[in-house]
Amino acid sequence: MTSPLDSLKTCTDLNNLRSTLHALCAPLGTVAELEIFLAEQAGQHQAMCFWRMQTDKEEARIMQEWGVGRFGGELVAVVDLEPVAHSTPLNSAT
Repeated sequence: MTSPLDSLKTCTDLNNLRSTLHALCAPLGTVAELEIFLAEQAGQHQAMCFWRMQTDKEEARIMQEWGVGRFGGELVAVVDLEPVAHSTPLNSAT
């Protein structure tokens, strides 16, 4: 079973990650807060996404439909990112 968050795997920079997550959430509500942290674990690039929606109802729906949980009161998802084929660093904000 695929998750809507699977489309984040091909994002190549932080701006693209942010805009894609906002677009994924749009049919379910409005993102009120979003923080994305990048990490590398055993050579695997990951994005750790923490966000809040405008209402608890929107958050409950995302948790149910997408299978994500909470950490510290925020929705959280860890996404394994596909390797970038070119030299643009993922943490570049351009």
